[in-house]
Amino acid sequence: MDKLLRATTKNGEIRAFAVNTKELVNVARSYHQTTPVASAALGRLLTAGVMMGSMLKGEQELLTLNIKGDGPIGGVLVTANGAGQVKGYVNNPLVDLPLKVNGKLDVSGAIGVGNLTVIKDLGMKEPYVGQVELVSGEIAEDITYYYASSEQTPSVVALGVLVDTDYSIKQSGGFIIQLLPQAKEETIVQLEKNIQELPSITQMFESGLDEEAILKKVLEGFEVLVHDISSPEYYCNCSRERVEKALITIGKEELDAMIQDGEPIEMNCHFCDKKYRFEMEDLKKLI
Repeated sequence: MDKLLRATTKNGEIRAFAVNTKELVNVARSYHQTTPVASAALGRLLTAGVMMGSMLKGEQELLTLNIKGDGPIGGVLVTANGAGQVKGYVNNPLVDLPLKVNGKLDVSGAIGVGNLTVIKDLGMKEPYVGQVELVSGEIAEDITYYYASSEQTPSVVALGVLVDTDYSIKQSGGFIIQLLPQAKEETIVQLEKNIQELPSITQMFESGLDEEAILKKVLEGFEVLVHDISSPEYYCNCSRERVEKALITIGKEELDAMIQDGEPIEMNCHFCDKKYRFEMEDLKKLI
């Protein structure tokens, strides 16, 4: 089962999040039938979405992460809420690129040059929208940059997805470490030292460490207080009723044209690929 930990250091200078997302990324991969590089891109953004969603104050508040680039994947979109539910998709799930010279999946090559948009719907009149240019397309660095430039929060973000030879997800997870305003210089120095000596997140999972052990390794030298442990999940809330509402918004003229065609239509959910079929009688009822 996937796990998300929320913690702080006892000195109150750091807050931290660590998550294992192997199961939910496997669910996403099975829905979208992604290639390894598309699985890695989607899995990293889903992992970030889970942790960033857990920072929302209310369970009904919603976070959207939208990456648009000029690479062959086209874009990656993820939404998450404060209850630990997340969903997402890539525009081109079949993108395939050669491995990089270091043997890693070329996520930055798949994404290309573009931007990251973060939308927080906090139930107010207008949502909060922040946008930054992608600094690498590797996603973790781009979210680090977003926090520094849009929220002025010094952060360390690590995200990783290890794809097995059968295309299933072998490991997936990440962490976000954030310095709080009262952080002292020695805390920053210790944290930087720890980060420099860390193996990759997937290497740590492969070595047998769980999310709590990883958090303690990242925050070595500090007393870690775990405040909350939850189980994030891939969850799509699509329904026939929601699809009907979407069809109604296209207008009577468009619906009339569909009826004149005399063919039933089929709508697919972007997030879970569930299909909704509408016969002529269904379309007439919508009008």
